Amino acid sequence: MTQSAPPGRRERKKLATRAAVSAAALRLAVRHGVEHVTVEQIAAESDIALRTFFNHFPGKEDAILAASAAAADALVAGFRTRPPAESVFGALREAVLAVMDGTGAAGRDHLAALRLIRTAPSLVPHQLAVLARQETALASAIADRLDGGAAVSPVYPALCAAAALSALRVTLDRWLDATADAEPSTDVLRADLDTALAELAAGLDRPGGA
Repeated sequence: MTQSAPPGRRERKKLATRAAVSAAALRLAVRHGVEHVTVEQIAAESDIALRTFFNHFPGKEDAILAASAAAADALVAGFRTRPPAESVFGALREAVLAVMDGTGAAGRDHLAALRLIRTAPSLVPHQLAVLARQETALASAIADRLDGGAAVSPVYPALCAAAALSALRVTLDRWLDATADAEPSTDVLRADLDTALAELAAGLDRPGGA
């Protein structure tokens, strides 16, 4: 596999500025509420010109959710690096836990963004766009993973990605509810994720009641 060259100095500076703007946007949104934060305030908090802000993000919502978008990309990238012998759901489980176990500023920002989305309706359309891109990327990764392997129907990669990410959203909602007033524990997330993926693997269809 050909490795891409590390980013040059100019690219590193751009990435650092983008990260600083995103962190400032999220910090202000958590402190004041999304509706009370302006692009001008984010630029001032980041110590950049307003034009520089728009070089990186089309609007404040995109800046606030940059940590969530980065985590979505990291999940798909992590899935692609899992050993080929792992099942689709097994590889996805490990990729999810690698992202959620992340420490440092990126991990904290991702968790803060997840909590903020639950209380800020204006972020929902932007988050749905992030999730739609993630679903498409994951379906492509699943198709590549199975290429030449077990025979599957043409709809399997897209269906599998949609079902798995829906299960993940349900699991994350339960996890955030359970840890609303406490330090989040990935042990709780791991147990719920295992249950959700086991349900998918077993099949969701059930007979009706008598």
